[in-house]
Amino acid sequence: MKLLTVVVALAFFGLLAIGAIAGLLLYRIVKPQRTTSEISMLSFPGRPDAVEFIVPGPGKREGWFFPGLKGAPTIVLCHGYESSRGELLTLVSTLQDHQYNTFVFDFTGHGGNAGVTTFGYGEADEVRAAIDTLAARTDVNASSFGLWGYNLGAYAALREAEKDRRVRAIVLDSVYDFPEEMVKVGVEKSGLGGFPFMVRAAQFSFRWLNYKYRGDPPLSNSFSALAGVPKLFIAAIDDPELADLTREMFSKAPEPREMAMIPHGNFVNLNDDDKRKYENRVVSFFLLRLPATGRAVR
Repeated sequence: MKLLTVVVALAFFGLLAIGAIAGLLLYRIVKPQRTTSEISMLSFPGRPDAVEFIVPGPGKREGWFFPGLKGAPTIVLCHGYESSRGELLTLVSTLQDHQYNTFVFDFTGHGGNAGVTTFGYGEADEVRAAIDTLAARTDVNASSFGLWGYNLGAYAALREAEKDRRVRAIVLDSVYDFPEEMVKVGVEKSGLGGFPFMVRAAQFSFRWLNYKYRGDPPLSNSFSALAGVPKLFIAAIDDPELADLTREMFSKAPEPREMAMIPHGNFVNLNDDDKRKYENRVVSFFLLRLPATGRAVR
C-alpha cells in the first residue's frame, strides 16, 4: 500500500508539473513577440492608403491598401504566425505590378496589435471585416476577392472563404485542418514535444482558452462550399509536419485545385531567388484563375 501510495503521488505530481509547464509553454506560443512595421504613405512606391476597419470584439484595425487597376479584384494577404504585414511588401508589390488591388494587415497578437492568437478561429473574423470594408470602396470589384495565407493566415483565409462567395481564388501555404494541429507544431518546435503528454496538455489548455469554438468542425468538413473556387496549396519540404498536413488538405479538397511543393518554407525568410520564384508562382495562379481586369464601378 505504501508503494502504491508513492506511485500514485508521483504520478499526480508528475501530471501536475506537465500541466503547469504546458500552460506556460502555451502562453508563450499564443502570445508571440510582436514587431511593428511602419512605412511612409507619401514616399512608399505603390501609393498605399491606410484603411481602418472594425472587428467585432477586438475593435479597430488598420491595413494598407495598394491600388491596382480600377475595378479589378483585390488580393488580401494574410500573414503567418510570428510575422506581420510589413514582411509581405515584396509580394504586395509584385501583385500590384500586375494590376491587382492588394491589402495587408496585422492579426491579433501580431504587429502593433495586442492580444493572443487563436491560430485562425478569431482571425477569420478579421479577414471578413477587412473584406467587408474593402467591398464598400468605389474603386474595387466588390464581389471579387483573392486570398493568400501562410499557416495561421492560411487557416483564417480558408475559414473565411468557405463562408464568403466573394472569394474567387485562394492560395493556401502550409495550411492545417484545425488550430490544435498548429499548437502541436509549436510545442514540438520548442523542443518539449518528446515529454509524455506535453502536446496533449497544451492542446487541452488551448481548447479551454477557446471554449466558444468547441463545436467547430475541421475545415475540411466544409470543403464542398469551395467546389468551383480555384485553390493553390503550397507545401515546403523543409517543414515536413505542415507539409504533410497541407498534402492531406489538398487530397480532400474539391476541384479545381493545384499542389506546389517548394524546397524551403516561410516566404519572409526565403532568399531573393527563391522569393522571386515563389512570387511568380503565386501571381501566375491569380492571373490564370482571377484575371486582373477592371470593370465599371459605382
